[in-house]
Amino acid sequence: MSSPKPDAGTAAPPLKPTDRSCGLSAAEASHRLALFGANAIADRQVAAWRQLVVKLWAPVPWMLEAVIVLQLLLGRHLEALVIVVLLEFNAVVAFVQERRAKDALALLRRQLHVSARVLRDAAWQQIPAEQLVPGDLVHLRAGDLVPADLTLFDGVVSLDQAALTGESLPVDAGPGQPAHTGSIVRQGEATGEVIATGARTFFGRTAQLVRDSSAPSHMQRTIFAIVKRLVIFDATLATMVIVYAVLHHLPLLDTAVFALMLLVASVPVALPATYTLATALGSLQLAKKGVLVTRLPAVEEAAAMDTLLSDKTGTLTQNILTLSGVTVLAAGSDADAVLRAAALASDDATQDPLDLAVLAPARAQGLLADAPVRQAFHPFDPGTRRSEAVYTVDGRAWLSVKGAASVIGPLCRLDAAQLAALADAEHGLAQSGARVLAVAAGTADALQLLGVVGLSDPPRTDAAAVIAQLKQLGVRVRMATGDALETARAIGATLGLGTRVCEAHGDGLLKPEACDLYARVLPEEKHAIVQALQRDGHVTGMTGDGVNDAPALRQAELGVAVASATDVAKAAAGVVLTDPGLGGVLSVVQVGREVHRRMLTYTLNKTLKTFEIVVFLVLGLWLTGGFVISSTLIVLLLFTNDFVTMTIATDRVQPAALPQRWRVGRLMGAAGVFAALSLLFSFGAYAWVRATQGLPPAALQTVVFLLLVFTNQACIWVLRTDGRMWSQAAGRWMAWASIGDVLLVSLFALQGWLMAALPAALVAGLLLACVAFAVLLDQTKRIVFPRYAIV
Repeated sequence: MSSPKPDAGTAAPPLKPTDRSCGLSAAEASHRLALFGANAIADRQVAAWRQLVVKLWAPVPWMLEAVIVLQLLLGRHLEALVIVVLLEFNAVVAFVQERRAKDALALLRRQLHVSARVLRDAAWQQIPAEQLVPGDLVHLRAGDLVPADLTLFDGVVSLDQAALTGESLPVDAGPGQPAHTGSIVRQGEATGEVIATGARTFFGRTAQLVRDSSAPSHMQRTIFAIVKRLVIFDATLATMVIVYAVLHHLPLLDTAVFALMLLVASVPVALPATYTLATALGSLQLAKKGVLVTRLPAVEEAAAMDTLLSDKTGTLTQNILTLSGVTVLAAGSDADAVLRAAALASDDATQDPLDLAVLAPARAQGLLADAPVRQAFHPFDPGTRRSEAVYTVDGRAWLSVKGAASVIGPLCRLDAAQLAALADAEHGLAQSGARVLAVAAGTADALQLLGVVGLSDPPRTDAAAVIAQLKQLGVRVRMATGDALETARAIGATLGLGTRVCEAHGDGLLKPEACDLYARVLPEEKHAIVQALQRDGHVTGMTGDGVNDAPALRQAELGVAVASATDVAKAAAGVVLTDPGLGGVLSVVQVGREVHRRMLTYTLNKTLKTFEIVVFLVLGLWLTGGFVISSTLIVLLLFTNDFVTMTIATDRVQPAALPQRWRVGRLMGAAGVFAALSLLFSFGAYAWVRATQGLPPAALQTVVFLLLVFTNQACIWVLRTDGRMWSQAAGRWMAWASIGDVLLVSLFALQGWLMAALPAALVAGLLLACVAFAVLLDQTKRIVFPRYAIV
């Protein structure tokens, strides 16, 4: 029998010390994994029956449950039973759809792993962080999430614990000090031993960094704003109905049921399931294209994006730096001396592309064969914009420095002529699109500028084409780079981005419309650029890969972590690309607009049908002095309509050519026009049947029911596309659901199930009349859509 796993609140069993030269063995790691469990915070599991019961405990179910009670008080047991069955059916469908969506998201998230560098069996290897166990030896680098609680024993790191403690200032940690789970390594490298995993960690909140944001999306806020207006509108009419009933001595209980059903009619019963289904299906579609969605609202937010701030290296370029040129600026020096000094200011261990691009040609030319003894090395820091190495030469400290010309020049105390020569050399190499580094060497108090080196990172072969396609879709791409202005301008011209270069301060932030490119950008300045674009009214996307990109990725409406992104960037982003380049962003925009189109069809249809149903029933009461439809048929109407409109989430649609935003006023206006036309048709058809067919009141209620169902189907088919309703083939599920809905309610009407029976000729006549109405509405749509700028 295996030992029980220790709880988070109990002391861990004693463990043998880990040999720091070999790490744990695979067998010992497996034993400890079985003992302590996975290094993860388990999601709180809710029993399936509880999730189902929750579907019956919300405002909409409460209203329907109140109707059931009133029906029982009136002795209408059959009607009460019908509503109970429909209510349970709705709960089950919503439950199943949400479970499917959650399963889909779980499948996607299993592709997003936080990795850890661990020493096992005397070999360093990368493993999923979930497999870490107490006693493992873990190596940390800048950009990592600390994967478990560690005690450091080698190296020094700067840790950002803002996500854990709220403190914005980094904390330095060295040998003997802790590094807690979820901290971000800002600078440095260190090795530590795991002392706690999973729920036993000091904070135990790593999993929350990759969970969905709970804030509602623009679409959710818009739809709920519309629903609020509909509820207010319906509540006003319900009050008028009650006043009318009191004045005309109508049965109070029947009136109460009727008024309550008016309110129920304004609530989108299928909204949560439809939204979850539409975005989850979009996420699955994107996963097949190499894009992982970490927050569902990001799929639909992409539809509104009109500006994309893209980093350069690895996204727009190939991320393959090569030496493209050397300019000598020191008398008595040569190109080899400049390249050698640049290589001495570099280090393989940093894996910095700049360092590697300098070291490769220097080694190939044998320039480092007699390198002096190095005493210290300071890797490139975005804050200082230089790297520096200290060597011992002739018994004295000798420095080799490389970095931005604007930084190296002042260190060398150049005169005006030398500064001009440096600027000319930098400009000459930068014009070709190269990234330029100045190189200096000498003692600390007498650094000599040797020259400059140019490093080229050629654009990706597909970058210009993708940028052009995004431009055609109304998305303007701007580039942010740490390169000099001339370098940024050259790349911008090559890729078709433009040539207007700004810096991340002054007019560059106050007037972002004048900026195609941002140069000399520090990683932390990207957040300010995103905010400036948003203040200017843009819905902004942002691509990033580094630790310091995380705030900007979170700030942007659509944060995109590129293929080479750190774990921190992936945690902050809404979508993660698994393939290099911007092609995945193009897919996100296209799928996002498809989702938006589906939800636009749903919202328009729900709004206009609410207007039509509520006004029809109220006017019917005032004009006839009685209820033109029973409460049972109202409930049946709501469910038959909502379950079909829910399949809009699977419809085949044509994405809009330009960015899409939700405009409540225009939506309500367009829905009002369509509702008025639908109301005129329904009232006209009802009046004709009432005047010519001689049907009893119960049969007339069936006529009302059929008219409202058939016109709902007509509106769905008309509003789902901008062109003629037959110009775009419908999705299979929506088509079959619509046809099945019409056939089912027609069968009910013919057989007299749950309603009074109607002759077949009348049912067919009503259906044909609705088809003719759909053709008329389709023609009207071509006027209404442009008038209200719906798409």
